[in-house]
Amino acid sequence: MIHKKSRDEIKRMRHAGHIVALVHKKMKEVIEPGISTKELDNIAYNIIKGERAVPTFLGYHGFPGSICASINEQVVHGIPNENITVKEGDIISIDVGATYAGMVGDGAWTYPVGKVSDDVQRLLKTTEEALFAGIAQMKAGNVLDDISGAVEDVANREKLGIVRQYGGHGVGHEMHEDPFLFNYRVGDKTLIKPNMAIAIEPMLNLGCDDVVVADDEWTVSTKDSKPSAHFEHTVLATEDEPLIITQLLKE
Repeated sequence: MIHKKSRDEIKRMRHAGHIVALVHKKMKEVIEPGISTKELDNIAYNIIKGERAVPTFLGYHGFPGSICASINEQVVHGIPNENITVKEGDIISIDVGATYAGMVGDGAWTYPVGKVSDDVQRLLKTTEEALFAGIAQMKAGNVLDDISGAVEDVANREKLGIVRQYGGHGVGHEMHEDPFLFNYRVGDKTLIKPNMAIAIEPMLNLGCDDVVVADDEWTVSTKDSKPSAHFEHTVLATEDEPLIITQLLKE
């Protein structure tokens, strides 16, 4: 069942999204060569707990971190580790969720570490553009395939691979709620209604679409080991323009 959010639920979700945005603001400041993914995880945990919220990912189906930290060819679900550090020229995707007063915000961003190659820069720019193209279609009266198609069109323009097995999802009381949202057209005519909240999250690759799951049963990487980028916002459909939930609230 697709759950439409009440005014109070939306208020709590926006605060959860604000906390996610606080984490990403800090990630942008501290990600530099030599920092470990466990250090990043500790920073995120402290911010979330300091805001009287709960790290949504921590313990989710046994996941051991507050963030997913995925480097280069890793697409999603990278496990934070004190022995894994980023270096100049890497990219790292940080995915984080915060649960505040029972409501969830979920957002991801891919950060360059120092200077990256032109191809990788194109990957980052295009995946971010695909996210906002999808968000622009999150309007009451549209259907889910409008979002999926907008993402696909941007990816195809730059001849990027589209991760097929993972995608966006409803979000609210739980991190993963109905509906599932593909990043390419599947003919889904599910109607978007006011106060529906969906995490829109393109995952695009410099190479092929195909991915593999590591022996840790979490980390997802591209099959051809080429870089992948992941950008995500939780977005609310309204009677007017889409509302990005995972952004800083104005004072």
